[in-house]
Formats: sequence, C-alpha cells, structure tokens
Amino acid sequence: MTAERLMVAFAGTSLPDELASALRVNAFAGVTLFRDHNVESIGQVRALTTQLQAAARADSRPLLIATDQEGGQLNALGEGPTQFAGAMALGATGDVELAERVARATGRELRALGVNVDYAPVCDLATTPDNPALGIRSFGDEPQAVAALAGATVRGLLAEGVAASAKHFPGAGDSTADTHLGLATVEADAALIEERELVPFRAAIEAGAQLVMAGHVCVPALTGDDELPASLSAAVLHDLLRDRLGFEGLTITDALDMRALAQGAAQIVDVITAVRAGEDLMLGTADSELIERLEQGLAQAQLRGLVDRAATAAVAGRLAGLRDWISSFAEPGLEVVGCAEHRALATELAMRSVTLVRNDDGLLPLRPGPETRIAVVGSPPTRITPADTSDTVRLTLADAVRRRWPLTDEIVTSPEPEPAELAEIRNRLELYDLIVNGSAAAHLRPSQAELARAVLAAGKPTVSVALRTPWDLCAYESARTYICTYGILEPSMEALAAVLFGERSPTGRLPVHIGNLHPRGHGLSLDA
Repeated sequence: MTAERLMVAFAGTSLPDELASALRVNAFAGVTLFRDHNVESIGQVRALTTQLQAAARADSRPLLIATDQEGGQLNALGEGPTQFAGAMALGATGDVELAERVARATGRELRALGVNVDYAPVCDLATTPDNPALGIRSFGDEPQAVAALAGATVRGLLAEGVAASAKHFPGAGDSTADTHLGLATVEADAALIEERELVPFRAAIEAGAQLVMAGHVCVPALTGDDELPASLSAAVLHDLLRDRLGFEGLTITDALDMRALAQGAAQIVDVITAVRAGEDLMLGTADSELIERLEQGLAQAQLRGLVDRAATAAVAGRLAGLRDWISSFAEPGLEVVGCAEHRALATELAMRSVTLVRNDDGLLPLRPGPETRIAVVGSPPTRITPADTSDTVRLTLADAVRRRWPLTDEIVTSPEPEPAELAEIRNRLELYDLIVNGSAAAHLRPSQAELARAVLAAGKPTVSVALRTPWDLCAYESARTYICTYGILEPSMEALAAVLFGERSPTGRLPVHIGNLHPRGHGLSLDA
C-alpha cells in the first residue's frame, strides 16, 4: 500500500480522532513527533505514544514513532528528558566510548517514552562555518573523527532498541544555505565527496543504522544536475547508497515542508520523483491536507504505473523487518527519563567538552577580590534554523556564576541589539570590574558580533564565551580570553562556571578549525 510510504505528523498533545480513524484503516509507516506540536511533559508523551500504538492497525507489529532527539540545540521531546549537550560537545571530548554511553542513555529514555526511531546521528561535516542549519549539530570537521562518533551513536541507540537514522545523505555540511528556506548546493567534486562526506555515512551504515535520511541538497558532482536535490536522485539513493555503500535499510526524505522542495499542489511531483529515485519513506509534517494529498497522489501514481509495485513490496519487507526488530525490545519505565544516572552523564559530557581557546592575560581561573562586581552579558536564545529548539531554553549562565560569586548581575539584551542599546550597555559596564559575555551566533549575525565588540570596547577584563560554535571568535578576534561550550543547556552553563572559577580544568579540544586562528585539536588547560 502506498500509505505505508508515509511518516505522518499532526498537531496536538493527544491523539486527534481524525488520525486515530486513519491509523485504523491505513497502514502508515509511522508518526513523527515534533516539540512545537506534540510535547508538554514526559507523562503526556508516554500517554500519546500509547494512544498511537493502540490506534494503529493491529498486525502485531509496532507503529514507527520517531523524533529528532539529537541533543544540544535540537531536543524534540522537551525539557523532561536528560539534557545532553549534543554532537559538537562530544566532538570536543573525542571520546567514542562516551558517545556510545550518551546514545544508550538517549535511546533508553526514548523507548521509555514510546519512541522507537531517532532521526540521528547527524553525519554532516562542519566544514563550512556559514552553514546556518548545521553548527553544533555536527560532531566536527574531520571525517574519521566524525565517523567514529557517528558509529558509536548508532551502536548506542541500537543497543536500547531505537532505530538510528544517519543524516543528511550524502552530506550537507559544505553548503551555505538552509534547506528549510531554499535550495542549498554542495560544490565539492566526486573525489572529495568520496574521501570526506561519505566517510561518516559508511561508518554509520557499518554500525547498523537502519535508516538513512537523504538531504534536500544539490550535489551536482553526483547527480549531474545543479537543481536536483539528492533526495530526488536515483544516482544518489540507488547507485551510490544501495549499490556502492551496500545499504539495505530504509531510506527516508528530510521533511517535506522544507522549501528546497516544491510546495503546494506541485509537491506531489517531487514526492513521486523521490519514490521513483529510491526513497522508501516520506517525512510528512503536521498538515492533514498535505498527508491526504500525498496519499491520494501516490495511490494514483502506482495505479498509473509510475510507482513500481515490486519496489513497494520491497519497502514493505524492509519496514516489516524493522518493526519486528523494534518489537524484540522491552520498554523501560518512565523512571529512567531524566534519572540521576543520566543527569550525571550529561554533567560529565558538559564538563569534559568545555574548551579554553585563549587565556592570553592569564585571567582564568577567576580570582575576584572582595568587592569585585561581575556582569554576565548575553542575548536571549533564539532559533538559528527551524531545526532548533533553543528558543525554549532559559539561559542559566548568570545563575551558575552567581552561585559562586554573589556580586553578579545579568544584562540581557534584545535578540538583535541596535546601536543605541549597544551604547547603553557599554555605559552600564563601567559599573563592573569583570565581564562574562556569551555569544550564540556572532559569526552569522552581525548584531551579535557588534555586541561582543561593544563589550570588549568597554576595556574591562572580559571572558568571551562561544555558547554554540567556536567560529564566533572570527567575529571578534580581539578577545584575549575565549572559551567554547558547544551549547546553552544547563549542564554546559554549570560546567562553564566551574571552569571559570577554577573548580575544574578545561579538557575539551576544538573539533573544528577556527579559520586561520586556531587548528582543530587546540585547547588549553588550567591548574585545577
């Protein structure tokens, strides 16, 4: 059945009657849960996934229930699950065993919540700082290092009964556009793609990834077409992924509402093209009209011979095999979600990933005098890309600093501070003896760079912190004390404060180059 090609989605924190009815009569592959649409609490998610499985067509096999639980800046299941720092933080530790432990904990919590597919790991290489959709979602920019961590993540998820999805094939890191908003292109030649982009995907497949998610990114060197996304290309999905890499699992598109694809009525043409090219599953979003249109369009395409029936049968076989594998695992109780063991693991990751890049004035560790006043400056977290849940996070850096030094104030700017606000902040800083400034995306957002430069221009001892990617240093090279945390979640903020005050020595190493300023692998230590 063509409905079996669809991963559907919906708006609501409980199962809508319309979807419940559809699940009873349609053999949809599964459902994707999104934070904005479906998540309120741990108990609510568990109740929802139970409802979904109960409503699904009874054939003794579980419905696929998937989500984007990458960690870091993309935590699709809200604040209840353990807040792990994410891929680039793992890259900064360089510890494959730690990556597998984090993935196992993530997988255990997903299964407890009734989720059996994770759209992770990200296998893209962070080779292009100007890529707005990637950033800390990547493990780093070195193929072999990323491959090792991607493979470990796959093994960890699989050990807990969660299917892993390597994305975004054949590699979308070396592009400068966000495919949520439009078409992106990787200009690398075939030889470079072979020795660079494909390395992590090979490792993920060898580790047992059951799904590969194709990116809506143009790769002319592989497709011969500078307007055809890889997700619609038989050369990528069949010739490369199936024949050359030997992948035998399920292929799935990235989300169909991304503007790299046609939208509206024309979208069915791209979807049929994707199916004919070798896509098994279509990742739908919370648009019931879209799902109905796709279901009807695919059925008509198969009736007219545009969709090969043998291929459809092969998809059904692969899907049945995955469902049988999922059903072989028991689901743990909700008590594992956010448990003390997992929180300790999140703390370990955060502590081990903090990277000291510069300490030119010997400012760290901080040794404030009795009357020293500290200002913690920053903007509220915002989404850099739709694949981002950062705007749901309350930044706790000032709280963590204040616990160690009570004479600490927080200065929160607007998301995009204007010159007048920057001047006011610079004047306010005259009242303080020491500044901690956190930037989230200064290398991408000029206003963030201006804020960082305004803080430095105040002339006070300043610790500059890249709260996401290390590349922010390129936007304010005059910073003499510079630290990277690879994330804004509470464990990373606590780890940062511990390093600032000398409770812990930083042990992280840069998983990417910072332009010509610092090579990969750079990182300084302090005496604890």
